[in-house]
Amino acid sequence: MTALTAAGGAAVVQAAGTDAWAGLRERIARLFGRGDGERERSELARLDRSAAELAQPDDAGESERVRFRQATVWQTRFEDLLEQSGAEEQEATAAELRTLLAESELGNQTSDDNGGVTAGRDISIRADRNSLAAGLAHIEGGVRLGNPPPPGSDQR
Repeated sequence: MTALTAAGGAAVVQAAGTDAWAGLRERIARLFGRGDGERERSELARLDRSAAELAQPDDAGESERVRFRQATVWQTRFEDLLEQSGAEEQEATAAELRTLLAESELGNQTSDDNGGVTAGRDISIRADRNSLAAGLAHIEGGVRLGNPPPPGSDQR
């Protein structure tokens, strides 16, 4: 669940100020609102405050701090939403969040704070032309490893 809620927080930060924002904003508000129009409006206002805060900093260092803070705030909000649900409702809410992220394409790949990548999809690491590629992964789910192609004339 931590990876899911972290991807949710990252998606909010990534979408703010982009063309994807309006749709993601509405869907997140509905997820939190759970059919309660007043709560949904409250969540829309909260999302708007986050977007405004993300748009403010001019300094790159401050911008990164704001992005980190907002991603953490929204990760925590998603965690709270899941924790406040009963077991059956929790799984349904988690499934809704997974679907929302998959459809938004924002939760599929995001940067983490250490220069790495968090992915909700496949990652391919390749080396070619006498180069070296490596990766360190924490994997939840399956892994498929394959042999590299044999050296060819294009890899001299």
